[in-house]
Amino acid sequence: MEETIGMKELFQTLKKRMWLIALITIIAAIISAVVSFFIITPVYESKTQILVNQAKSDQQLYNASEVQTNIQLINTYNVIIKSPAILDKVKSELGLEQTLDELDKQISVNSAKDSQIVEITVQDPSPQIGAQIANKTATVFKSEISKIMNVDNVNILSKAEVKSSVSPIKPKPLLNILFGVVIGLIGGVGVAFLLEYLDNTIKTEQDIENILELPVMGAITNIKEVPKATNVAARAPLNTRAQQRGETYGS
Repeated sequence: MEETIGMKELFQTLKKRMWLIALITIIAAIISAVVSFFIITPVYESKTQILVNQAKSDQQLYNASEVQTNIQLINTYNVIIKSPAILDKVKSELGLEQTLDELDKQISVNSAKDSQIVEITVQDPSPQIGAQIANKTATVFKSEISKIMNVDNVNILSKAEVKSSVSPIKPKPLLNILFGVVIGLIGGVGVAFLLEYLDNTIKTEQDIENILELPVMGAITNIKEVPKATNVAARAPLNTRAQQRGETYGS
């Protein structure tokens, strides 16, 4: 006969192991907090925006076909911005120590759909250095794109600035602690059920009926030993009566 576990048994198991679940959850939350505040290096984000157009004369007016062509070229511009031709100049002019691959990983280039605006985002442990990299990348791209492609109209819409109340984008301690609590709860419940599954000891009459499938005819109650002081007090009246009987016989 297969053993089935009902909701009552599940809640009983959780109640019995609640201290273990709480302990694992607290440990997971503490570990997440320590890692977030003391181990993971904070990373800050800086952004700058540029507007890229095709070459045009003063008399030329914007038209739909020109705008559509510019939009189609945005993907090409995004690749050029992160190319060694641009990043090598950024690295040398700022005197950066990281390699071009590391610098490439710090920089991300995005553009909104059907838009000629390109956004350069830089992530760095230092907000000042991140802003310098973002602004220098935009400046170098503006000066070099005319040599690479027939583009002579690049405008920097906004420069990356370091605010006084800048905060890192990662790590996010509260989110990490919440994630640690969830993982701790899941892990604690799992450990609780695992211990319950491995526990094959028989503790109650109900365990005998469930495991051995045998009826319980009777049970032996655990009788505690009577303290010695009580025994002496109980014997005292008997001794007194014995003495009284001896005196009676002697008289």
